[in-house]
Amino acid sequence: MDQLWAALEATWRILLVGLLLGAGLPALFALGVRSLAWGSGVDSGDHAPVAVLKPHLVGRIIAYVLFAIVILAVLAGVGYIVAHGLGYSVTFNGLVPTFSHK
Repeated sequence: MDQLWAALEATWRILLVGLLLGAGLPALFALGVRSLAWGSGVDSGDHAPVAVLKPHLVGRIIAYVLFAIVILAVLAGVGYIVAHGLGYSVTFNGLVPTFSHK
């Protein structure tokens, strides 16, 4: 019975990480794209042939922060895979990954 609970606990953790990385990172990227478009649309009453609108500064800052989070998560994943392929182990002590020989 203990093995069943251990398997269910491991399955729950895998499901949670899969949801965070599989749906969370694309959602953050989509929010970044959406925040880049914040304030750069044309109102329905404005029918000017050429309208040059700058996006809000806050929207650009939010977008760049979200893009940085996504890029760092992808780089951490690739680094983890490459490190294990080269015979290293990766531990995350805090926010900084540490590479060491197995």
